[in-house]
Amino acid sequence: MIRNTAMALLLAATFNVNAADQAPAKADPAKAKPIAESVCVGCHGVDGNSPAAPNPNLAGQHAAYIAKQLANFKPVGDKPALRDNAIMAGMAAGLSDEDIRNLAAYFSQQKLTPAVAKDEKLIAEGQKLWRRGEFKKGVPACAGCHGPAGAGLPAQYPALAGQYAEYTEDQLKKFRAGERGNDPEKMMRMIAAKLSDQQMKAVAEYAAGLR
Repeated sequence: MIRNTAMALLLAATFNVNAADQAPAKADPAKAKPIAESVCVGCHGVDGNSPAAPNPNLAGQHAAYIAKQLANFKPVGDKPALRDNAIMAGMAAGLSDEDIRNLAAYFSQQKLTPAVAKDEKLIAEGQKLWRRGEFKKGVPACAGCHGPAGAGLPAQYPALAGQYAEYTEDQLKKFRAGERGNDPEKMMRMIAAKLSDQQMKAVAEYAAGLR
């Protein structure tokens, strides 16, 4: 009986040690602030609110999505990076896995200063695509993955509410051209291939005004 009890305790201890080894490391946003202030600030602002439309707002974005994108800018072994961007490749090259976790947590906790939708005609057109898609072209509703209010679903589907329309439109064009290819199951590449320039502009404008 004593021997069996001792064996059970040994197995339980071993399980607990292995579980601890496998538990994901906890992010520390405070450690990311110096990196944000020195590396990220020029393009994304120290608080994740980009000063220029070509660069995305990161404030309030899902931590898991940010971490995935940063990791995708880095090559893995002999394989090239899933996202090909010379500027971001240089920025991400020096980031450790811990840095990426910390930055993702830091930016996710910042308050977004949302972009503004201005073109009423584009907004109306984009709203239809966002809510219903376009059945004839096989385009699903954007809300299916990014949510009715653009909040997204971590880690695969980003929040798009309040994002710069120019940036969203540019990424759609990159998916269509195959210049961006880190979307799960090629989902965005297949959808973007069916969208016209006008539709991309419209849905991007609508997303910018979502809250």
